[in-house]
Amino acid sequence: MDTCACALELLGMLVYVGAWLCVLATTILPQWLTMSTALLPVESYELGLWETCVVQDVGGMECRAYDSLLGLSSDLKLARILMCASLAVGMLGILVAIPGLYLINSCKEHGGYRTKRTLTIIGGVLGMVSGVLCLIPVSYMAHLAVIHFFDDKVPDVVPRWEFGDALFCGWVGGFLLVVAGLLLVTSCLCSQVEPQPVLQRRYQVMSADVNFRKRSEYV
Repeated sequence: MDTCACALELLGMLVYVGAWLCVLATTILPQWLTMSTALLPVESYELGLWETCVVQDVGGMECRAYDSLLGLSSDLKLARILMCASLAVGMLGILVAIPGLYLINSCKEHGGYRTKRTLTIIGGVLGMVSGVLCLIPVSYMAHLAVIHFFDDKVPDVVPRWEFGDALFCGWVGGFLLVVAGLLLVTSCLCSQVEPQPVLQRRYQVMSADVNFRKRSEYV
């Protein structure tokens, strides 16, 4: 395997792990949507997938989990499912791609180089799927916030939800997962054919020499 392909492989794995941690933080953080009101300027509200929080300017923060799963809106339910699916697929991709790394001494007795390339490609594809699963709920929640923010039917005095830090973190994590998957797949496509062992090459050379001698004798 050439140096360029090996570097792409290592870079893809580093980006992969960092992006997965970013998606994990997005799933846990309550700052998906934020809202501040003119009536209570010292307080702001934060909406997450698992809890809602009230933040005060003095530094206090009080969070409360949702009372019922069945009482959640379909948007939050869908976001929960897709984010958890993104984390699960991403972790599976990492576990599959690690044995396929060139620097990891594994899978050499089960097909060798081809098996490792297959594992790396599967891990890269799973990373891209994980990134798409993360981008869907994040972008959908942002889309809903934009629609409600510019809704003319809602009076101007009514506070509106705005983008929170978790949405930006989710966009970064999902995009990096897609990039990491592309890097892993590209590293396999750019890699050279597995070099043959020295003994095998010697055997092939000797076999070719013997065959040539036999043909010359018949002639």
